[in-house]
Amino acid sequence: MEDDSELEEGAVPQRIRNAILGLVVGGLTAGTASGSALAIDSCVASLKKQAIAAGVRPEIAEQMLGKASYDEKVIRFSTSQPEHKTEIWDYMAFLVDAQRIEDGKKYLKEHNRTLSSIEKRYGVNRHVVLAVWGIESDFGNFRGDFYTPHALANLACAGKRRQKYFRGELIKTLQIASRGDVPAKDFVGSWAGAFGQTQFMPSTYNSLAVDFDGDGRKDLVNSVPDALASTANFLKNAGWRDSRPWGFEVTVPGGYSGPSGRTKYASLSTWGKRGLKKIDGGGLSGKLEAALIQPAGAKGPAFLVTRNFRALRSYNASTSYGLAIALLSELVAGREPFKTPWPTNNPGLSRAQRWELQKLLNKNGFNVGTPDGKVGPATREGIRKAEAKYGLPVTGRPSWNVYYALGGR
Repeated sequence: MEDDSELEEGAVPQRIRNAILGLVVGGLTAGTASGSALAIDSCVASLKKQAIAAGVRPEIAEQMLGKASYDEKVIRFSTSQPEHKTEIWDYMAFLVDAQRIEDGKKYLKEHNRTLSSIEKRYGVNRHVVLAVWGIESDFGNFRGDFYTPHALANLACAGKRRQKYFRGELIKTLQIASRGDVPAKDFVGSWAGAFGQTQFMPSTYNSLAVDFDGDGRKDLVNSVPDALASTANFLKNAGWRDSRPWGFEVTVPGGYSGPSGRTKYASLSTWGKRGLKKIDGGGLSGKLEAALIQPAGAKGPAFLVTRNFRALRSYNASTSYGLAIALLSELVAGREPFKTPWPTNNPGLSRAQRWELQKLLNKNGFNVGTPDGKVGPATREGIRKAEAKYGLPVTGRPSWNVYYALGGR
């Protein structure tokens, strides 16, 4: 029904974010950088020729680009700014919900041998690899809404930013298919070109994807071993070391005014001297370096995070994302959730509750279309109307208060 706009601001990987935050660059050729549907045909024809010159088999270029046409949705996503700020408690509520935790434990058992082998070879905790898989594609069950060659063609031809970059990513995509690693029809993913069960951009694929199942192909779409091992290789390359944790929850003394921020590292002993303690009240000691983050402010949970957390953020430059991966990895491993509650009396909703919220909106006359659990513009507008009717602050946010007002329990 709708695209989850929250993922555009929170869960879009840095490798994609880099692609859309650069300066506007010139067009591919004169007249082909126009945002009009009429201009894209000649641009795509030019791209086919460039791909073939770069070694792509002609039949692959035709198969993957022959039906490419102007896609307003791709262009809109590439230029629009998020309408709202997703609070971290909303973000965590739908990314790390009971269903994802249950599924994670199931897949941990199902792929135990593969994950153990990956952990041994790459030195990346199996629960962390599993958590990335869960967050990026719901364990391979949802990989995106776009045929990525067509999305990349739109960004290369009609996009407002980084056309040269997206042209390169498109040609790399066609080269991957031409080599036979991933079938041409299977490039389904994000509007920005990421594909596969753990959402790699083509350039990242070329540098870090691995053939872990030994079939001679690096297939991050159809091979779970290849996808998980490639993620482990990514994290290892980003600096993950299993000799240290990602971090842990702590308590901060009242009135604390010392250093904080994810780049301000100090030894655990130093943090102990500053008055911080483990969440269970234990003291801090040792040479391991960590940084203090308080993602919801002084009244919310606090964490000491190591450089392993920086590796998680390299997958997606978002503290909320890093914590979602960290929390899911802890919970699928059977450990406890964070202890300190988020500082809100109006918490976010799980995916199942969002689905139910849409049903309740429809039932109460706020038509938002067929329920699918994704919160996009139509659902937000329905929420705003419901909030106004029931005397709630009008936010458009899928929260407990509006859910309860509509009859949710």
